[in-house]
Amino acid sequence: MPRVFVGIGSNIDREAMVRAAVAALRERYGELRLSSVYESEAVGFDGDAFFNLVAAFDTDEAVDAVIAALSDIEQRLGRQRATERFVSRTVDLDLLLYGDQVLTGQGYNIPRDEIPRYAFVLWPLAEIAPDLVHPALGQSYSRLWQEFDKRNQPLRPIPFQW
Repeated sequence: MPRVFVGIGSNIDREAMVRAAVAALRERYGELRLSSVYESEAVGFDGDAFFNLVAAFDTDEAVDAVIAALSDIEQRLGRQRATERFVSRTVDLDLLLYGDQVLTGQGYNIPRDEIPRYAFVLWPLAEIAPDLVHPALGQSYSRLWQEFDKRNQPLRPIPFQW
């Protein structure tokens, strides 16, 4: 059964949306492993700061079923799909990893391309899976985070009470 990692982000009613997204993931997939919650500035547009974290769980669902479930949760939580990629959002659920597989499908690449590019994805992933090796890059997430240029992407851990 593959371990799945999902990035969670919100910059509209962000505390409530993060809680709702985690609750919906728990309802569907059971026990979750959660990173800390981090605050980051909006990337690619002027907008309110985001809360971000990574959740991990095991599932026997196929990758397409997981992606459909994430999209359904986003929609139930009020996500409006905009034509622009970089906009404010109630919640964003991104499938980052599906086991150690490298997969390409309609509208997705696994592992997700954003993992080595954005601090708000890499740091929480390195926190909960430091020794896991990126299936395409061949380096652990802790090593990728160690070598990441953190100067242009400030990220702050938030004392989030579950």
